[in-house]
Amino acid sequence: MSAVGTEKSVREGSLEKRKAILAAARDLFVRQGVDRVSMDAVAAGAEVSKRTVYDYFGDKRRLFLAILSDASQSLVATARRALDEHLPEGARITTVPQLEEALTALAIDLGTSIVGSADYAAGFALVAQERLRTPTTEDDIATGVVEEVFAKRIADFVDTGLLDTDDPRLAADHFFALTILLAYNRQPVPANPAPDKVRQTMIDGVHAFIRAYATR
Repeated sequence: MSAVGTEKSVREGSLEKRKAILAAARDLFVRQGVDRVSMDAVAAGAEVSKRTVYDYFGDKRRLFLAILSDASQSLVATARRALDEHLPEGARITTVPQLEEALTALAIDLGTSIVGSADYAAGFALVAQERLRTPTTEDDIATGVVEEVFAKRIADFVDTGLLDTDDPRLAADHFFALTILLAYNRQPVPANPAPDKVRQTMIDGVHAFIRAYATR
């Protein structure tokens, strides 16, 4: 589901304060839990007044949603850049080995950018906390846009005869499960990343994806 921040309009020239508030809140929410963090603590962490925190975000609920929205926008931008660089629409890829090479470059780029990021890890941790507290919550970091774009790329390669699937969206889910999600599970501490392990997970995951979906 998409996380939509509902904070008040940011005043001109106040982006640095907004970033400071979001960073302080994200850190405190992850370490202590959203319910246990006061707006006073957020203000102190951001080195602003409590009034400023309320002026920007209204209340703690909207501050929480703004953190997820911020992570969502950053994640989508990162993924779109990687897709456009390594697997652009209309890419001249005519063989399965060429496709595996392009997908591997894409996966390594995404893995390097996402798996070792403390900011993304914090966002995912907040989502996990919220689901434990409220299992029916729909609050999440939005990934649907990226998944749909990647599914469209897969459908293009089905049309050219390189991949074989009746469900490109499911194939996209499998790709991310074999690469990004697997690497993330194997690298639980973003502050201490193991780039070589992430890279190998990407390579192995793409190879497994190609073995499962390449046209025989």
